[in-house]
Amino acid sequence: MLDNPDLGKLVLRLTLGGLMLFHGIAKIFNGVGFIEAQLAGHHLPTVIAYGVYVGEVVAPLMVILGFYTRIGALIIVFNMLVALVLVHMNELLALSRSGGWAIELQAFFLFSAVAVFFMGPGKFKLKS
Repeated sequence: MLDNPDLGKLVLRLTLGGLMLFHGIAKIFNGVGFIEAQLAGHHLPTVIAYGVYVGEVVAPLMVILGFYTRIGALIIVFNMLVALVLVHMNELLALSRSGGWAIELQAFFLFSAVAVFFMGPGKFKLKS
């Protein structure tokens, strides 16, 4: 019972997908204006901002449901790399006020998605 890698994979998928999905829901209600501004500041087309809905809504749902989980995880990896480059580069070596790594949440999403990509969904899934 305690040695259950498939249950562990499910917990990781639900955590990664569920927490990322909240960010996507916030963007559904509040829009992607902040991301558009970041893209414009890097001289990139602002229409790319709408891709965040794929990275923060569609991909997390794929991960949660275990539906093409590795593809969903890879999309989250890409989403987080873009977020790090556009918004968080100046925080890579910084600490937060409480002493943690300034980008620990972004790192959690990135590296958890990498782990899910390599481990796969486990047996509790809709489709590999």
